[in-house]
Amino acid sequence: MATSPTSDQLLVIIDPVARSMDGESVRIAKDVLSAGAASTKVCLPEDPEEFARVLSRRGSRRPVVVGDDRALNRAVALLHRQRALAECVLSVVPVGASLSVAHALGVPTGAVAAARAALDGAERRLDVLVDDSDGVVLGALRIPPIPLAPQDSPNSRGAWDAQHSRDARESRESRDELEMADGTGGAGGTDGTDRAEGAEGLAHGGRHWLRTYQSLVRTLVPSRPSRLSPAPAPPGPARLRIEVDGVTLVDLDQPVAAVSVTPGPAGTAVVTVRPLSLGAEAAPLEALGRTVTVSGADFRYRADTAVAGPVRRRTWTVREGGLGLMLPGR
Repeated sequence: MATSPTSDQLLVIIDPVARSMDGESVRIAKDVLSAGAASTKVCLPEDPEEFARVLSRRGSRRPVVVGDDRALNRAVALLHRQRALAECVLSVVPVGASLSVAHALGVPTGAVAAARAALDGAERRLDVLVDDSDGVVLGALRIPPIPLAPQDSPNSRGAWDAQHSRDARESRESRDELEMADGTGGAGGTDGTDRAEGAEGLAHGGRHWLRTYQSLVRTLVPSRPSRLSPAPAPPGPARLRIEVDGVTLVDLDQPVAAVSVTPGPAGTAVVTVRPLSLGAEAAPLEALGRTVTVSGADFRYRADTAVAGPVRRRTWTVREGGLGLMLPGR
């Protein structure tokens, strides 16, 4: 179902990783959004608390997230926990390294096209999976989780703190260019930009020297594995009970190699189980349903960009039309 947006007043939330990775696309998106909306407030949160605070104080403004899949998932999870996901119409301009979830939902790949969709597109209601711990899945759910990329560490808070604080320092000078002329660029209050010119010049020169020194050290000292992204161990077969709408698809006596849950026809999910038979992979089992319960030995699962667990039991329920997303009109 497609409907018209409810407000032409936008709250543009720019993720710090997007600013660091592709500042040009961020500027282009901001310019297009600012030119096309009646009123635009631009916010640049530096940590998860500020991100949540900005989103909770959106008022009547429509939120537009400029960032990658993790930023999109973060916004959706916060709105769900605020019990505001059903009423909110969300937009996203994909900028960053991991964009597969946003593109799979139908969001355009380019910054200009995605920004125009946020302005002139139509609201579409999309199904989501909600679990019994208040987690939300927009795309695929996999057990065991597929191997993680370094930027998708299970320690999401630690990854944010390490990566985003670094991004914030490196993008400090570009922040002034992105903020609104009326001073609404931050989440509220001053962000320390009223520094003396001498101090700013000293900071810039010191940072340049420090980066040169760090670059030299990296060429001389062997790199060490990151504490935030340990190499995942190869997953082995698991013994799990998988129930779809209360009917057991696979029980504990049948080891399985992999389980996936993906969006299906309206209001349902497709559950695919790959069992093992005498050490060899057997033909996959598939079922459609509205609720999926997995239980058994401790297991981890990957939902979109995040890895959760270990847990012994988890139930996911399809929330039909649970997400309102601005997409190109048809």
